[in-house]
Amino acid sequence: ALATRRARGRSPSVIAESAIAWGEPSIATAISTVSHGRLIYRGQDAAVLSGHATLEEAAAILWALPEPVAFEAPSPDAPHQAGRALAFARLAVLAGQGRPSLGRNRASLHADAAHAVGVLVAALGAPAGPDPVHQRLAQAWSVDAGGANAIRRALVLLADHELNASTFAARVAASTGAPLAACLLAGLATLSGPRHGGAGEAVMQLAEDAARHGADATIRRWLSHDRPLPGFGHQLYPDGDPRGAALLSVIEVDGTLSSLRDAALAATGALPNIDFGLAALTRSLGLPRDAPFRLFALARSVGWAEHTVEQITSGSVIRPRGRYEGVLV
Repeated sequence: ALATRRARGRSPSVIAESAIAWGEPSIATAISTVSHGRLIYRGQDAAVLSGHATLEEAAAILWALPEPVAFEAPSPDAPHQAGRALAFARLAVLAGQGRPSLGRNRASLHADAAHAVGVLVAALGAPAGPDPVHQRLAQAWSVDAGGANAIRRALVLLADHELNASTFAARVAASTGAPLAACLLAGLATLSGPRHGGAGEAVMQLAEDAARHGADATIRRWLSHDRPLPGFGHQLYPDGDPRGAALLSVIEVDGTLSSLRDAALAATGALPNIDFGLAALTRSLGLPRDAPFRLFALARSVGWAEHTVEQITSGSVIRPRGRYEGVLV
């Protein structure tokens, strides 16, 4: 009742502005949500799913399809070029060639989505083939069965996360009727920022600094600049990120990261999140340094795709207003 009275006392512009920054849900979706400290994919606990599902099976759940989705596309001519730059380039070409999404049915959009995700999967390093994505990545990175299982778990945990910044960007593009690949490109561009998909690589840098200067000194130095500490805490999970816990349960964390985790807990009280887990996975398996971003982008493209389809079929254009603070004529 108190919350209702407070809401009635605020102007629509104030309510809208607060919703944009970690506020109340502002876009209706049936795809995923965070509830009582758990991440839910269409009624299923994502952490539980990560214990057995593949990314293809998670996609079937998120896309509301009866069978796992196949993500196939030709591998890059030069596999060593796979990574962020190639992902942007391949997706941009696909976006430029794509048909507008407006007015198309779900089956047609899902066909485009499977192809676009497949292009991204290949550009980020998974060789072509019939195997699930995690096994193809494990092959490319010379990882054993245990490592492949950890990669599988990470992909499922990262497949969607309700209305995060990159998903919102994808939905804005979708609301205009842009080609599906263009919507994924909007998501990828937003994910590339250090405050979103770049956080895992920031944890990698923290670990390298901790190895040279000690964990306590590294944490103190970072916090002295009044910056959020990458890899620890999450605003939606005050009791700890269940994705981070689920991933770390199958990874052997090295001594440097263990010291960093202890120092961060002592200094901030924050627990490791999924970005810390991605860094731990990368260091444990000896993956490429940019593997946290690759895994994040590859997995989250599944969520972007379904949010794009949902937004297109809702028929509405996302067009917020700006609150002008300049001088009037």
